[in-house]
Amino acid sequence: MTQLIGHDAQANALISAAKSGKLHHAWLLTGPKGLGKASFARMAGARLLADAAGATSSSHHLSIAEDHATAKLIAAGSHPDFILLERLINDKKGDRARNINIEQVRQVIAKFATTPSQADRRVVIVDAADDLERNAANALLKSLEEPPASTSFLLVSHFPGRLLPTIRSRCTMLRFSRLSDNDMALVLRRELPDADPIELQALVSAGAGSPGKALQYAGLDLSGIDAILSALVDHGDPDNAQRIKLSKSLSLKSAQARYEALLARTPGFIAEVARGLSGDALSNALKQWEAARSLAQSAVHLSLDQQSTVFALAGHVAALATRPGVKVSS
Repeated sequence: MTQLIGHDAQANALISAAKSGKLHHAWLLTGPKGLGKASFARMAGARLLADAAGATSSSHHLSIAEDHATAKLIAAGSHPDFILLERLINDKKGDRARNINIEQVRQVIAKFATTPSQADRRVVIVDAADDLERNAANALLKSLEEPPASTSFLLVSHFPGRLLPTIRSRCTMLRFSRLSDNDMALVLRRELPDADPIELQALVSAGAGSPGKALQYAGLDLSGIDAILSALVDHGDPDNAQRIKLSKSLSLKSAQARYEALLARTPGFIAEVARGLSGDALSNALKQWEAARSLAQSAVHLSLDQQSTVFALAGHVAALATRPGVKVSS
């Protein structure tokens, strides 16, 4: 199986608990979206099942060999003791349901009437616990309060504060942090082996420690967007020529994906510039960041005119050039 990059402390905590014979029955994996919590849960579940089947390793890494029987069964979706609870896929449209419903939870609970098939371990992964309907959450809570024998629950949560307090109290919490730039580069290089180094670096910066966020920009020439924003910071746009050119190019229907990338990227770009400033220049950057963030967040929701939105966003970036000593490109 693919080697986990980052989150070594979390892997060590879980594996150490398992090796000590004191593995808690429920773990809550928390942190922002895109950090790899779901991948961690799947790898951890596979490792627990493999160890239960007798393939105990001294390693505190989660990965197991791809040719291991447990790995093969999970890859084929046929391991009877590896249970994944997630939103259902709509067969017609291919998108997912809004929530995990109570019937799905009941189907999982029904399996607790039998013992694990392969070894003395069953793993239930909930991805994500935030998606549970209220009734589904209450049904799952009963199993957390009276856990079935030999069953480990791994609950992924991006917003643990929204979960039932009683669910949180039944779980051992594993908090996940953003990856370092080095780990981000390793993950992105693995996922995008043909990516240009300059584009890869732009993705690392845009991801801000979240591989999932960075991968959303893959194939959109993010380095090109960053180059345009950097030029606006360095030189401003006194005759509006650059902003007009950019807004026209991103208002085309074929440019929708890059338009959305600009919306997502611009506030973060301004924040990166702000980190190197102080005094009035910093105050101005924070003002532009707040305005850009507000505009970017409302643009799609309110169906704002794309050309006008891009022009305004680029204006917030160009406004940074009115402060002396600001230069971000080499």
